[in-house]
Amino acid sequence: MVAARPRGSRNGAVSGGATDRRGGAAAVSRGGGRVVGAEIGRAGVPDIQRARMVGALVEVAGERGAARVTVAHVVARSGVSRRTFYEMFEDRDACFMAALELAIERGAARVLPAFEGAGVGRWCERIRAGLAALLEFLDDEPGLGGLCVVETLSACPEALRRRAEVVKAFVGAVDAGRGEAKAGLAPTRLTAEGVVGGVLGVLYSRFAEQDSKPMLRLLNPLMSMIVLPYLGSAAAARETARPAPRARPRVQRPASNPLEGLDMRLTYRTVRVLAAIAQHANASNRQVAEASGVQDQGQISKLLARLEHLGLIENAGAGGPTRGEPNAWRLTPRGREVERAIREQAMPAGG
Repeated sequence: MVAARPRGSRNGAVSGGATDRRGGAAAVSRGGGRVVGAEIGRAGVPDIQRARMVGALVEVAGERGAARVTVAHVVARSGVSRRTFYEMFEDRDACFMAALELAIERGAARVLPAFEGAGVGRWCERIRAGLAALLEFLDDEPGLGGLCVVETLSACPEALRRRAEVVKAFVGAVDAGRGEAKAGLAPTRLTAEGVVGGVLGVLYSRFAEQDSKPMLRLLNPLMSMIVLPYLGSAAAARETARPAPRARPRVQRPASNPLEGLDMRLTYRTVRVLAAIAQHANASNRQVAEASGVQDQGQISKLLARLEHLGLIENAGAGGPTRGEPNAWRLTPRGREVERAIREQAMPAGG
């Protein structure tokens, strides 16, 4: 099977339906002190906020169904404000489309290389390679897979149109089997449409039933169903009798919601403070303020207290033997994970 190529995206995050209203931030020097975290830049904060909201929509859609997801659900799950949501998405449907484009992008990144990698091989081998990659994607990323297979059917009209584009690409790949059809068989374009509809129907039922068994186990029976009208019953039987595919190790993908479960709203100032502490371990309040460009001492104290309460930073200097010892802030293991997730999400691909 072959997936439609994804529409435009940026830095690995889908931009469909979203508007980034903040510009990039240049490094700032003041009194010889450079603002750290400039490599992340202001544009990186909306990227992370968008990722959190898209990830939240995927999760809630899987739990409640796309038709029952509201902006309030997305905001509550992601920890991003309603105002920020509407700065990036026109409405709930725009957020759903961003999630759908992300799903298509990741699916295509698995399916297309497998399908095209079969080169000039037989049609059924190309289909098998692409279908195996698709099933592995559904196993690895069931949230995004369920969004494509199940939730688009009850989503907005634009989602249905996008789904139709992807299905059309699948139909085209299957319809190529007419070139290798067995003598006496006369498949048509309608045959390919029926075959693809049948495959999607099987996948839909597995998601709807919340079947926990690997989707990859369906490879042989689905291939038998696909080749039957093109290559005949003997070829279909051979597909069924092929050795059962062996499940591969799960592919580790960047989390769609890198700060999942963290009770905080990500702001540009928060990103800079975390980046400052990452680069200047054991820094005092004043040093963190200078490195992050936060001049108000009251603000920096509140930010540090909030990050400490969340378990992202710890004070290695407080309570020392010397009265009045300055604070010495450093990232906790959880803080290092969050800072790294922010940096990886915000940096351009290959950056």
